[in-house]
Amino acid sequence: MRVFKTGLEFARKKDQEDVLNHVRDRFCIKENEIYMDGNSLGLCSKDAKKALYQVVDMWEEHGIGIWDVEDSRYFLYQNVLGEKLAKLINAEPDEVTVMTNTTINIHQGISTFYHPTPDRYKILVDDLNFPTDRYAVDSQVKLKGLDPKDAVKVIPSPDRRLISEDAIIEGMTDDVALILLPSVLYRSAQLLDMERITDEAHKRGIIIGWDLCHSIGAIPHDFKKINPDFAVWCNYKYLSAGPGAIGGFYINKKHFTKEPGLAGWHGNKNETQFQLRHEFDHELNAHGWQTGTQPLFSMAPLEGVLNIYLEAGMESIREKSLDITAYLMYLIEEKLIKYGYSIGNPREDRKRGGHVCLEHEEAYRICKALKQHKVIPDFREPNVIRLAPVALYVSYEDVYKLVHILEEIVVNKEYENFGSERTLVV
Repeated sequence: MRVFKTGLEFARKKDQEDVLNHVRDRFCIKENEIYMDGNSLGLCSKDAKKALYQVVDMWEEHGIGIWDVEDSRYFLYQNVLGEKLAKLINAEPDEVTVMTNTTINIHQGISTFYHPTPDRYKILVDDLNFPTDRYAVDSQVKLKGLDPKDAVKVIPSPDRRLISEDAIIEGMTDDVALILLPSVLYRSAQLLDMERITDEAHKRGIIIGWDLCHSIGAIPHDFKKINPDFAVWCNYKYLSAGPGAIGGFYINKKHFTKEPGLAGWHGNKNETQFQLRHEFDHELNAHGWQTGTQPLFSMAPLEGVLNIYLEAGMESIREKSLDITAYLMYLIEEKLIKYGYSIGNPREDRKRGGHVCLEHEEAYRICKALKQHKVIPDFREPNVIRLAPVALYVSYEDVYKLVHILEEIVVNKEYENFGSERTLVV
């Protein structure tokens, strides 16, 4: 059982005891700034910068020859990064690759596995997932000549915060062909029991894919146990690979012989790729789902920061993440509840991801006020201040100071100095 105290000295003691505290120096942290938005865009690291500049230098030095240097390392860069990413989710190295972005990778997964019949044609989703997942699902359904109102089966949330796992399983009826769900809900930080849900889907002969955008780099998944059919994720949140960094894609090795829904020449076997035939010669691993030429400048920062994650270890990262978010929730309950704040995420370790969902009726204007205090939060409609004390670069003292500022903003009504009109990027 965790025991916390409210004083500053306790926070500083926790930092002294933190086994990951030394890693903080490898990130580009601004002086006097508290960065709590790592679940939306992670901080730049020195390792990521070094890896990026190295590729720029290689391009400058070799031109097109960059594809041949170091035993074609950069031409096969997706193999290098896939092997490193696979360790974070306990998958086989050839089951993981990097390509395009989350949305296109959802399209790739669904177009590969979704082959509706008159009896089995529905895609099951939840109504709290990030909108891009739903846009892709609806789009794929329409491409099959079906109506999303009929072919997309939505499991509703009773409280607009959480999804019932029992309801998901009850929704796995005989007409469901495919399921797409988030591992962690972006708004409420709910962590679904992926192993249980995947097992129940497979018992019914249903293909299931997972969106790991809000868990990869914060939660150690075991895909050898979970055994999903496919998964997608972005690498710019907890994994700090840079704005719009290349996406991640997993496909279970049992499906390697399937034809990719979206084929491209970088999914062709390496040994015949430059024979430039018009017949697709599919690479029988995750890299066979590649499409176009690899964007090296988007990939290089990921390699740099992955080295940090692999050195730190996902188990240690998760342990601190759970502890520091529990500490944040403790301080919220001790100091902020009386000012109209509330916690909108699950409290149990096994049911929550890496961020805390702080709710307040003035959440948007409070976020504006936080930025005036050099605190970087994240707002989500209608009333959520998302706070992500990322284990590798946020300290317990940061959390302590954050809560003090949140209290000050409401007590002094600082939020009243700001309007409610939404900016382009909220």
